Amino acid sequence: MDIVTRPRILVVGAGFAGVECVRRLERRLTPGEAELTLVTPMSYQLYLPLLPQVASGVLTPQSIALSLRRSEKYRTRIIPGGAIGVDLRAKVCVIRTIAGDTVDEPYDYIVLAPGSVTRTFDIPGLTDHAFGLKSLAEAAYLRDHVISQLDLADACTDPAERASRLQFVVVGGGYAGTETAACLQRLTHAAVKRYPRLDPGLIKWHLIDIAPKLMPELGEKLGRSAHEILTRRGIEISLGVSIAKAGGEEVTFTDGRVVPTRTLIWTAGVVASPLIGTLDAETVRGRLAVNADMRLPGYDGVFALGDSAAVPDLAKGDDAVCPPTAQHALRQGRHVAENVIATLRGRSTRPYVHQDLGLVVDLGGTDAVSKPLGYELHGLPAQVVARGYHWSALRTGVAKTRVMTNWLLNAVAGDDFVRTGFQAHRPGSLRDFEYLDAYLTPEQVRAHVEEAGRAAR
Repeated sequence: MDIVTRPRILVVGAGFAGVECVRRLERRLTPGEAELTLVTPMSYQLYLPLLPQVASGVLTPQSIALSLRRSEKYRTRIIPGGAIGVDLRAKVCVIRTIAGDTVDEPYDYIVLAPGSVTRTFDIPGLTDHAFGLKSLAEAAYLRDHVISQLDLADACTDPAERASRLQFVVVGGGYAGTETAACLQRLTHAAVKRYPRLDPGLIKWHLIDIAPKLMPELGEKLGRSAHEILTRRGIEISLGVSIAKAGGEEVTFTDGRVVPTRTLIWTAGVVASPLIGTLDAETVRGRLAVNADMRLPGYDGVFALGDSAAVPDLAKGDDAVCPPTAQHALRQGRHVAENVIATLRGRSTRPYVHQDLGLVVDLGGTDAVSKPLGYELHGLPAQVVARGYHWSALRTGVAKTRVMTNWLLNAVAGDDFVRTGFQAHRPGSLRDFEYLDAYLTPEQVRAHVEEAGRAAR
């Protein structure tokens, strides 16, 4: 009876926000105070900011996948699956397990941290031919694909095909796109030296974005510095431009240019998880509208945070909301855990306030631009700050050791340019990696929960 009557706390999502919330709850709650359950399709936390370094081979995939099952002291039950709908009134979360079964998980308190998915537009051919970079599988696939283009270009006899395989297009001038273009360009620049039959001049990287400036959040000086670094490396940057049409062998820009390429990488921002659309609740630009204490207005025991929640940014004011960054997600996770505990114990919750600590952009090698606490840095000092920040943000000592070892080994020995071939015979486009058709509508969620309730009676 004691187990049955304990409050049930359900956390959805194992990103920065969800994992930090669970870890804080485990440390602060007494063993018999509540049941903790985490819903995630992967039993690891992915350190997303370092994905471009996995794609370029600087880091191994395992380095940034922090296991949730490594420690024996954690008592959270993990459900291996994804939440596809939530009935806020019935307090039931509908979950599709990795085995394909649909199960209902009742809760007393729910923390919604499902994260985000790649933002796409209605561009012909985009989801069929573009590659994303939001998961470990996509990063590993992209590395294999880029190296395979060099192999195929070296093997083919058609000059036009060779040229198209050696052109690469990255869409998105934010942090993800800029770092991805910078890291992968370094990979191909180093690798082509091992292909004596290939002309290095044929390798061309394009970085395009509809915005007028590269990474405007960095400010005029650092944004210009990053632009100059990439241009000096030979990356062609086109601003005020996007994609009009994507094909298997060419991409058409909105300015009319047609670029023959077999590699289109789409990193043009993110949107909240489709799970938010199943709640039938108020949103702000697709993100769940919550109070400053991250509670969902009108519903008891519902909290939301991270990329899927429009958390008011009280440090900025003027109706600003916190940007979808790892820095905010980490701190929101800890803060919302304290608010859940306060609610559980009948105390008042506190609003979330965090002053942004700055921005770091790793461009590979000794190139970087950083803005810690408002100080503008570039070059090696910025690189030290960027990697120091990422290293310190890794949650476990094992992960820190692996990442530092990979960095040192890559700096000393370079890359072996090996492609695994594990996914050589499966498609790897945005459509294949982001399972957006799995989610239910609000009406389907209610109907499913009502039917399950009748069956139980």
